[in-house]
Amino acid sequence: MSPLLKSVEEAGIKGVRGKSDPTSISPSDFFKDTELLRKEFGKLIGTTEYNRIVIIPSVSYGTSTVAKNVQLEKNQNIIVMGEQFPSNYYPWKSLTDKAGAELRTIHAPKLAEGRGQAWNEKIIASIDENTKLVAMAHVHWADGTLYDLKAIRKKTREVGALLIIDGTQSVGALPFNIGEIQPDALICAGYKWLFGPYSIGMAYYGEAFDNGDPLEENWINRAKSEDFAGLVNYQDDYQPGALRYEVGEHSNFILVPMMLQALRQINDWGPENIQNYCHNITRDALARLKGTAYTVEDDQYRAQHLFGIRAAKGLDTNRLKELMARDNIHVSVRGDAVRVAPHVYNSEREVNMLIDRILEL
Repeated sequence: MSPLLKSVEEAGIKGVRGKSDPTSISPSDFFKDTELLRKEFGKLIGTTEYNRIVIIPSVSYGTSTVAKNVQLEKNQNIIVMGEQFPSNYYPWKSLTDKAGAELRTIHAPKLAEGRGQAWNEKIIASIDENTKLVAMAHVHWADGTLYDLKAIRKKTREVGALLIIDGTQSVGALPFNIGEIQPDALICAGYKWLFGPYSIGMAYYGEAFDNGDPLEENWINRAKSEDFAGLVNYQDDYQPGALRYEVGEHSNFILVPMMLQALRQINDWGPENIQNYCHNITRDALARLKGTAYTVEDDQYRAQHLFGIRAAKGLDTNRLKELMARDNIHVSVRGDAVRVAPHVYNSEREVNMLIDRILEL
C-alpha cells in the first residue's frame, strides 16, 4: 500500500464528520464528487469519455464484471501471465472451468538476461485465433516486468481477442493512455499508486461492454436516479455509457473525497515525472549490482517505480529481514525476487542503503 497524503487523510476525516450531520448532505452530493472523480481519473489515463469510467470497490469486482459479460466457447482460450495477482486470475479460472475452455498461463522464461524481452515475445506468440481474452497487468506485480501493451494489443486485434488490463501496479506512477493502448477494460485498485484509501478503485470499460449486465442492480445506476422524489418510478434504462457497472453506494462520502484528492495530487506530479524521479534515485545504486550474484531486469523491460532484485543462488529471506530491519528498510519478497517500490518520498541515499544490505546477504 502507498502511504496516505496528509491532504487525503484530511479529506477522509472531513467526510467522517460530515456523516455526523446527515442533514448537511443533499441529493446533489450523491453525484457531484463522483463526477469530479471520473474526470480526474480520465485526465490521468488520457480520455474524456468520462461515462466509461466507473467507481468500483476492488479489482476483483471489476474483473468479475468483465467475466460476467464474456461469452466463452469450449474451443477458446483465455491468456494470463505466470504468477499473476490472484484478483486477475480467479475470475478467468472460474470462467474457463464453466465453459470447459483453456486457461493458458504464460510463464516467464528462466533466463538471467533478456528475461523481459523473451517473456513479451512468448506472450505475443501464444495469442491465436482461438484466444477470447488476454488478462494481464502493465507491469508484473512481483518484479515490475514491463509488458509491451501496444504490441500485445496489436496481436489481440488481429485475432479479435479482448485485452483486459489490471493497472493497479502501474497507473498513477507509470504513464498510461487509453488512446494509445485502447484496452477493452482498465481496472485499478486505488490503494497503491493512485495514493487512495482501501476499498475503492477505478475502472474504464470500452465499447465491447456497452449494454452489458452489471454485477448488481442498484438504484443509483438507473436512469433519472438524480430525482429522489421519483425513485419509485422504476426505470428499465441505466445511466449512460458504462455507469451501470458502478458499485452500489459508490457515492461514499468518505472514500470518494479521499480518492479525488489523491488523484489531483498524482495529476499534479505527473506519472512521467514520477518515473523519471525513480530512475534518477535508483540508477547508480542498481549499477552496483553488476558483476555480483544479483540481477535486475534491463531498463527497457521493467518499470522504474517497481522492480525485482534476484539472487543467482536464491534468497535467504530470514537474513534479508534481519538486515532490512537494521535501517528500517521496507521491501517485499515475491516469488524469487526482492520487490522494491521507490517513490517521490524516497531518496538516492535510501536506495543505496538498500543495496548495501543486499550485498551483505
